[in-house]
Amino acid sequence: MAEQQNEYQGKATMEKITSLAKRRGFVFQSSEIYGGQAGAWDYGPLGIELKNRIAQTWWKEMTQLHDDIVGLDAAILMHPRVWEASGHVENFTDPLVDCKKCKARFRADQIDPEKLAKKECPECGGELTDTRKFNLMFKTNIGAVEDSSSVIYLRPETAQGIYVNYKNIIQSNRMKIPFGIAQIGKAFRNEIVTKNFIFRTCEFEQMEMQFFVKPGTDEEWFNTWRDRRWKYYEKLGVKMDHLRWHRHGPDELAHYAKDAYDIEYLFPMGWKELEGVHNRSNYDLSRHMQFSGKDLQYIDQDNGNERYIPFIIETSAGLTRSLLMLLCDAYDEEYVGTGDPATSDKNSDDWRTVLRFHPNLAPITVAVLPLMKKDGLAELAQDIRAELKEDFATDYDQSGAIGRRYRRQDEAGTPFCVTIDYQSKEDNTVTLRFRDSMEQVRVHRSELVQRIRAEIKNYKRTK
Repeated sequence: MAEQQNEYQGKATMEKITSLAKRRGFVFQSSEIYGGQAGAWDYGPLGIELKNRIAQTWWKEMTQLHDDIVGLDAAILMHPRVWEASGHVENFTDPLVDCKKCKARFRADQIDPEKLAKKECPECGGELTDTRKFNLMFKTNIGAVEDSSSVIYLRPETAQGIYVNYKNIIQSNRMKIPFGIAQIGKAFRNEIVTKNFIFRTCEFEQMEMQFFVKPGTDEEWFNTWRDRRWKYYEKLGVKMDHLRWHRHGPDELAHYAKDAYDIEYLFPMGWKELEGVHNRSNYDLSRHMQFSGKDLQYIDQDNGNERYIPFIIETSAGLTRSLLMLLCDAYDEEYVGTGDPATSDKNSDDWRTVLRFHPNLAPITVAVLPLMKKDGLAELAQDIRAELKEDFATDYDQSGAIGRRYRRQDEAGTPFCVTIDYQSKEDNTVTLRFRDSMEQVRVHRSELVQRIRAEIKNYKRTK
């Protein structure tokens, strides 16, 4: 593992990321015209494309590249007993305190222990209330009558939908242990303290895979999945010195966990959890057997019909949190002028803001830019875009100076720009520009798709 940093040294700040996200159409505040809804965000044209590509990449990694993992899309609304069995009704709480002076609310476990003991607010010095537990599940009612019998919850995690379907999948798809079930879906948590943009929100999406193994083999599989998940981020092209492992101590372990590690990323606000890899033992299936009365033992027909309750190795990553990580990781400010960068105005054309996404993740793969709107260049450019659309996500921009258009595409993270000029009309060649290096080469129109595919396949991030 690369040497880990202790302090953030990147160029991104949360203020810059938030501003760029809105300016370029990645993320908007939910219900902004009404003052916004805390803990909720809307994903704009570039944001939904980036989110979909992250999900597609994860899905391919988990299912297409593994013969022993299948997919599932379970319902958000589940029987209330599911959450009793899982322990969420009893244990899914945050310790909260309020300041009597400024009315701010805090998680008690994130306050300096000395200040908490003195009941001193970390911001204004006012007196804090006693610590109380707050359940994070959203509760609502189903049916015509609102009473205790109609209570239902919005799921706080996607994993339980996998556990209650585990026997269905064994029977319908003839799965044999070891095997996994992958799922991407919405989850909801009534977070009282939401902050750091889209890092912690009330509505989010999870990418989870639950891998069912024979007891006694769980530690080996746990280490295997830790290794696989680390290599996944290498494939994404992220800065590996901004990643590290954090092992949960005895006081951190969830009630279901035998062992747990987090992959942490060095965000601008410090080291924060990006993904968890957990050995959940056989807790979940045992509890669902107890509460449902159904036999969830696995029958190993290859070993004399041996019966056991599988252990579960879980990998759990936040889709929306991964999007924030990639925005922070890709963000760069680069001097492209000819003078002294120390004396250059950061708002001048001597500087560019660029998102260095891996081309497989970039919301736009290729931007098509006619040098001029007239003399048939725009029409030719549209024809070329139509050809590229079959293979890549494209954008078309004919407004403003070509340099300004390049800057707009750099800021959106577009790895390739194709410029159509007067020479294109004569010999059917175009200028292919590379985002990272800003290098430009002439390519024949007939070879353009093949060249871009090769560049994507061989892409290696250099900055």
